Amino acid sequence: MASGSGSARVPVTVIVPAKNEGANLQDCLASLEWAEEVFVVDSRSTDATAAIVQQWGRQLAQFDYHGGWPKKKNWAIRNLPIASEWILVVDADERVTTELAAEIAHAITDQRVSAYYVRWKFVFLGRWMKHSWSHGWMLRLFRRGCGEYEDLGMRGEGGWDNEVHENIVVTGEVGRLKEMLVHDTNEDLAYWIRKQNEFSTWNACRRVRQLEMPLPSVVGMFSREPLVRRKVLKALFIRMPFRPLFLFLWLYVIKLGFLDGRTGYVFCRLRAIHEFNVGAKVFELRNQ
Repeated sequence: MASGSGSARVPVTVIVPAKNEGANLQDCLASLEWAEEVFVVDSRSTDATAAIVQQWGRQLAQFDYHGGWPKKKNWAIRNLPIASEWILVVDADERVTTELAAEIAHAITDQRVSAYYVRWKFVFLGRWMKHSWSHGWMLRLFRRGCGEYEDLGMRGEGGWDNEVHENIVVTGEVGRLKEMLVHDTNEDLAYWIRKQNEFSTWNACRRVRQLEMPLPSVVGMFSREPLVRRKVLKALFIRMPFRPLFLFLWLYVIKLGFLDGRTGYVFCRLRAIHEFNVGAKVFELRNQ
């Protein structure tokens, strides 16, 4: 299914990092027909990724990671022949709704703003986790030359050639979009649990380093920047006792995750288990 004419498209370049994402890529690219330019940055996938990109008439770039920095997304920002002034980063299991695309088209006309935060609409086992995982603001849309991913010093931990929890750091004024970016993977629960196990390995390595750093000033909790607030809260959280229990109660009770039904309960329990696994791996690393 080739894409339509680019004449009416929004002047935005979308970067989609991928590796064996054939199960998700069709829906992702279908949601990006409005964008002037789309690069799928692949890591030598062995599934139908390349064929799907060709089917949609988009561009495929291969990324070979040899350690060091930059990783995949930053490499793409620095090296791809990006034609648009604005860059949007979208994962293969995310979807841009028609409403969000329209909001983006309007937002990029504001010459005062250099970047925009967006929020997730997180779908788990077919249900929107409206309460239990109302994910915080993520910076995904920015002017070319005004933003790059932060370097956390994480190189091969967890086997990642792609930025995992690194954030985009920008210069200039930052705004917020009202419409949400849909996160809805087409993979089954076994895949999700396997990926969470891999994430916990990365998180444990990262947390060992974080625990060695001094606590940031609590003044940051009152910052207007979501990224600053998040880092302070994270630094406090990783030093708390009984974190898995606290996380479950926070998501399921305080954030009203029980209103997400039985699926919400399963999700909150799995998030608590993930936190326990991270803590166990931190214990292992510190006692090797």
